Amino acid sequence: MLKQSLQQKLLQKLSPQQIQFIKLLQVPTVSLDARIKEELEENPALEDMSLANMNEPTEEYPDRDPDEDNFNSDEQSSEGDEFNVDDYLQDEDVSDYGGSLNNNSDDEEDRKEMPIAIQDSFFENLQQQLDLLALNDKDFLIGQQLIGSLDDDGYLRRPILSLIDDLAFSQNVIATEEEVEDILKIIQTFDPAGVGARDLQECLLIQLRKKDHDNPIIKAAILVVENYLEEFTRKHYDKLERSLNIDSDELKKIIDEILKLNPKPGDAGSVTGKQLHIIPDFHISNNDGILVLTLNAQNAPELRVSRSYQEMFDHYDKTAQKDKKMKEAVQFVKQKLDSAKWFIDAIKQRQQTLLKTMNAIMNYQYTYFLTGDERNLRPMILKDIADKIDMDISTVSRVANSKYVQTEFGTFLLKSFFSEAIQTDSGEEVSNKEVKKILEECIGNEDKRKPLADEKLTEILKEKGYTIARRTVAKYREAMNIPVARLRKKL
Repeated sequence: MLKQSLQQKLLQKLSPQQIQFIKLLQVPTVSLDARIKEELEENPALEDMSLANMNEPTEEYPDRDPDEDNFNSDEQSSEGDEFNVDDYLQDEDVSDYGGSLNNNSDDEEDRKEMPIAIQDSFFENLQQQLDLLALNDKDFLIGQQLIGSLDDDGYLRRPILSLIDDLAFSQNVIATEEEVEDILKIIQTFDPAGVGARDLQECLLIQLRKKDHDNPIIKAAILVVENYLEEFTRKHYDKLERSLNIDSDELKKIIDEILKLNPKPGDAGSVTGKQLHIIPDFHISNNDGILVLTLNAQNAPELRVSRSYQEMFDHYDKTAQKDKKMKEAVQFVKQKLDSAKWFIDAIKQRQQTLLKTMNAIMNYQYTYFLTGDERNLRPMILKDIADKIDMDISTVSRVANSKYVQTEFGTFLLKSFFSEAIQTDSGEEVSNKEVKKILEECIGNEDKRKPLADEKLTEILKEKGYTIARRTVAKYREAMNIPVARLRKKL
């Protein structure tokens, strides 16, 4: 038997406009331009005013007689044929560096694209070295398969048997394990040194064996990597000295030699390509002790609703006879117009929210932004800013997690200004960043032969008036990516 019941629920639902605003709010400046271009492509009712002004037809010679365009006289044509390159070059003011001396073309220079250095990739470099070898077709295909199987760090992580299967199925090459091993040894002689290794130990050994074998330090370094790599990585220096029967000075030279090696040879040629470009969303300048906040111009694009679409909608709406196709056309145009208006409103709301949030953060941390001293950073959590701007904590979080501010002393992620409070012995609340700064200074100034343990760091903080548990010190140390005392030890 079916039972009918009536239930009342309280649900929170977001409108499409709110969802669009939330998504736009968390988009950083570097990605906002791509998001706007995507919307412009999808919605023909939305226009970029800067592009629209550029596309408007302009009359280049308004005072010119149209009849003058028909210049077919012999005199004019002869002048066109007698073009002198020297006369043309004399009209240009050229500096010693080949650039124009005209200072009024700053905007044009800003629009020029930066030249990109063309360089071979890591895999192209290996392939070129393989091409120079006198190999038969089978060995060449094995070499290509091995190079293609290397990861970005330059290691061969795949088992040899799997590579043999790949050669059989993809290249129709039947190879033995010994043949693949022989070609791998050849590839391991390529530059950069250490490429083609199957683990860290083999990578370091390849690099060491390329050095001077007559050097006793190199011989000892090879012995350490071959037999005592675990003791080396865990910094059990006392055990190494006893096992190798050497003193601390000799061990230091061996360690320095090993530390010069590259654990990721494949990463050497692509370091610059992996650097991220940060575009700040805000700028804070100090104008004689008064902070001035500005929003990046890229966050305020000039968008408008297409006039032609608006006129089209008005025309359709006033049409007396409306058949099915006409109604569908009106509905389509209205949908695009509404979507364009919503997007423009969301962009404007995004600008207002960004400025409102950043202004509250700047005023809360006013002394810090004036001096740049982290000791002046006040304890601040998301709720503090949310209460000031009368917005939800999630809104502040979306702004803080993806936006950057440029100051006179660096560019920082907004999230880095938020910190928890720690109470000193005098009852004053300070930011935990101040404690982290003290920890960093203590560890930076410690004797590397006898690094400070967490218990000792806790005692130092207590002497300075910060009563913190040892586990809290360990948590802060790990947050700063500082290893434990034993791993910080140096000879």
